[in-house]
Amino acid sequence: MKKYRVRVCLFLCLLSAAIILDKQMITAADEPELYARSALLMDASNGRVLYEENGYQSMPNASTTKIMTCILAIEYLQENEDEAKKHPVEVSSYAASMPKVHLGMQKGEQYDLKELLYSLMLESHNDTAVAIAEYIAGDVRCFADKMNEKATQLGCRDTYFVTPNGLDGERDGRAHCTTAYDLGLIAAYAMRNPLFCEIITTRSYCVTELLTGRQTQVNNKDAFLDMMEGACGIKTGFTSKAGYCFVGALKKDGNTYIAVVLACGWPPNKTWKWHDTRQLMQYGLSNYEPTCIAESFDYESVRIPVVEGVKDDVKVYLDDGGEQKKKDSLTLLLGRQDQTRIKRKMKKDLMAPVKEGSVVGAEQYFVNGNLYREYKIRTAESVDLRTYFYCLGQVFMLYFIRM
Repeated sequence: MKKYRVRVCLFLCLLSAAIILDKQMITAADEPELYARSALLMDASNGRVLYEENGYQSMPNASTTKIMTCILAIEYLQENEDEAKKHPVEVSSYAASMPKVHLGMQKGEQYDLKELLYSLMLESHNDTAVAIAEYIAGDVRCFADKMNEKATQLGCRDTYFVTPNGLDGERDGRAHCTTAYDLGLIAAYAMRNPLFCEIITTRSYCVTELLTGRQTQVNNKDAFLDMMEGACGIKTGFTSKAGYCFVGALKKDGNTYIAVVLACGWPPNKTWKWHDTRQLMQYGLSNYEPTCIAESFDYESVRIPVVEGVKDDVKVYLDDGGEQKKKDSLTLLLGRQDQTRIKRKMKKDLMAPVKEGSVVGAEQYFVNGNLYREYKIRTAESVDLRTYFYCLGQVFMLYFIRM
């Protein structure tokens, strides 16, 4: 008996050691080996972080800034299409003075706003960025205010834009900076715009100076477009402070991945950003699968007691926008390490009067302990207060019914 126990203990110890070693080997094999000082992989559909290394650290981000400049310009164009056609972008001396990389604008030249977006994103022209900023907001400072306001609306917490082109700068004692996480949020938002997606995947485009008719061909410098099936590119960047930076997107099987790498080497290591982006994307494709975490529940059978009501209880329903919409919203990329949990909470009783549509609870979905989605539980009907006059009326009706 003693020998049997020893053998069982030995077997269990060996089994535990094998499981631990297997987990360590899987982790080591799965995690990407990166050059970037800051990196992040995001599910664009919901902003959920799938992988990060120093992803919340504030850093200079060079021309990846132009993602925000571009989306603001697109939204301005879509809201002011007629105005943009009547009044082209006129180049100021300040815009023309921007250092390389630039379109070579001269003071007084005029360009179509939409065409300049190709110059902005394909070749990353710094003069173009300033010309766009001045056209939309009057000056760079006011445009930077719009950039920061938009960043806040998107949920960015550690972003401070000073320039529209990403050239290093300071304002009020604060340096131009963001985080890989914030850039992921900005890129995910921009990717929902069809015109933005069209621009970043365009291989080449001819930009026309309207007064002379002179054309300049701009070419897409994004090598990631040819590295993986479904690659959408987005934006490169480099300054001496920021190092090589890149924000990339990949669409695969209905999912969109956003990869961000900051400070990914300095000259001559220009290709490291491509290596890291590919590593991040492959990590996402290998380790995450679309999974629906929605769970059905029979709310039609639920009744909440009503105190002093003309009815003893009230029906409820889940305000989820419809079954299919709920399933779509609750289908997300999950890895084997992710844990999900569902929590339903409702009031034990209600005091009359009760209005139809009143919130009486919530159905909550948690991913790794964090609240991912919440749906309100509401009353499906109204219940009036049981007053003296109501009771008197009921007695009166019963009396005449019996008569």
